[in-house]
Amino acid sequence: MPTYKAPLREYRFLLQNVLEIERYSNLPGFSDAPVDLINQVLEEGAKFCEGVLAPLNKVGDEHGCKRSEDGSVTTPPGFKEAYRQFTEAGWSSLSSDPAYGGQGMPHIVALAWNEMVASSNMAFGMYPGLSHGAYEAIHQHGTDAQKQAYLPKLVSGEWTGTMNLTEPHCGTDLGMLRTKAIPQADGSYRISGQKIFISAGEHDLAKNIIHLVLARIEGAPQGTKGISLFIVPKFLVGADGALGKRNGVVCGKIEEKMGIHGNATCVLNYDDAVGYLIGQENKGLMAMFTMMNVARLGVGLQGLSQSEVAYQNGVAYAKDRLQGRSITGAKNANGPADPIIVHPDIRRMLMDAKAFNEGARAFAFWTALYGDLLHASPDEKLREKANDYMGLMTPVIKSYLTDKGYANATNCQQVYGGHGYIEEWGMSQFVRDARITQIYEGANGIQALDLVGRKLGANGGRAIFAFFNEIDDFIAANEEEEDLVPFTEGLKNAKAWLQDGTMWLMQNGMTNFDNAGAASHDYLNLFGITALAYMWALQAKAALAAKKNGGAADPYYDNKLVTGRYFLARSLPDASAHLHKLKSGAGPVMALAAEAF
Repeated sequence: MPTYKAPLREYRFLLQNVLEIERYSNLPGFSDAPVDLINQVLEEGAKFCEGVLAPLNKVGDEHGCKRSEDGSVTTPPGFKEAYRQFTEAGWSSLSSDPAYGGQGMPHIVALAWNEMVASSNMAFGMYPGLSHGAYEAIHQHGTDAQKQAYLPKLVSGEWTGTMNLTEPHCGTDLGMLRTKAIPQADGSYRISGQKIFISAGEHDLAKNIIHLVLARIEGAPQGTKGISLFIVPKFLVGADGALGKRNGVVCGKIEEKMGIHGNATCVLNYDDAVGYLIGQENKGLMAMFTMMNVARLGVGLQGLSQSEVAYQNGVAYAKDRLQGRSITGAKNANGPADPIIVHPDIRRMLMDAKAFNEGARAFAFWTALYGDLLHASPDEKLREKANDYMGLMTPVIKSYLTDKGYANATNCQQVYGGHGYIEEWGMSQFVRDARITQIYEGANGIQALDLVGRKLGANGGRAIFAFFNEIDDFIAANEEEEDLVPFTEGLKNAKAWLQDGTMWLMQNGMTNFDNAGAASHDYLNLFGITALAYMWALQAKAALAAKKNGGAADPYYDNKLVTGRYFLARSLPDASAHLHKLKSGAGPVMALAAEAF
């Protein structure tokens, strides 16, 4: 049976040593969340995830969700009780606005909590995760009346939320959607159409489900310019907040999926359902993207979470499994064989995952902190930088963390050999669950196109050049620090490769759009590696400082530096290969005629 242990020491190191969040104690959210309180919150969260959610992960995978003939859906055994405990403990309200019943903690704290939830039970975590996305969209774009009607219940977890984009004939190309909205005399709309792949679309965890649905108002322009967003509750809500009759939305089927069986991924049929416009007519994508950007960061975190839990179990197995002898001489002389962790190839797979996990977690936390500063800082220039960074980093976090997370989950399954292929060991579930993260909330290829096609050139490239300048400033400030030289030199090389790739795209991407398309995957990976190189330099600096300030006897800091040097030696060189591939342009990719495939 797989196990999970929350990486609380990593959280404390990142929050206190690397990001030094106490510097922001005068800002909203941070002022009411001193470090001691944050640590207590995360410790309690770890107990819940380890003790309640993790034991249900395999249960959800084996039992799945069941649909009845009336369209109602039952979640796996134990999920409903776990969700009750989840909401009663206040976990659904952690970073939400206190005006609607939230605790108002910094989003970076919620990020750490969400990683624990996803590692312990990814399918379960999607129910409250999607609810928070719906909360964000209504909070930012809803009317005061809509906020009062829906947000307190979403914040408390009494109601849950969804996002409805995809239709049978269109996924990424939302301009083709056919779901229609017919205006009514009372200001509402009648929504009709079918949506597919709707996570948490129907279930028995909450009293109501608030669907956010993209649809086209009759007479609206074709394409994405004519899409509006609507609130469509499962049960209509009266003026007094009481639930009324069932709305015209029903689960037609539950999708049969490769993984995340514990989450009800539904086909939803809308038949004259009552809906309410959120935001402006024909501006629905802008409002929905509020929800999607939150979701994309969350999906990147899911990739990391599956890498983390797979790594933990891979390490435990490698230390326990006796097989063969070390090629440099027996290490377990009194036993029949050595534990497989002595073998270099096992070490390689585990170290790849460990170096990624710790670097990627730092990247996600660093970005989340900018998300907090975007809303809380009084410094206009800092808010501008934070907004730029959130736009630039979101596709990288979504794609790079999920691609590598899936690869690491597969490698940690490989550590088990044949047992990894047997369901009772649980490694298969981590691989299967991780696979969807590369696909939903915008497939990774689309994220790469978004990065090179929209984010790089936004505001004249202001965001990417700010990132380059930040790296340059760090190197200049630390290149004389002898113990940091390997990290500053590695970061200098990575930044130079990323800058080279950026300039190549700027010079060649616009003259032939296929160049940008063919280069996008490798550019995103080059960006991801560079970002992690920066994160490892920041962590190395913090670890060295901690050693000098009384932590010399703590092996944690030495282990951190050893892992960082592994990243420099074994992961960073991949950046150069990605640069060479992206600069080969569209020619090799597009040369073969379609008929020849």
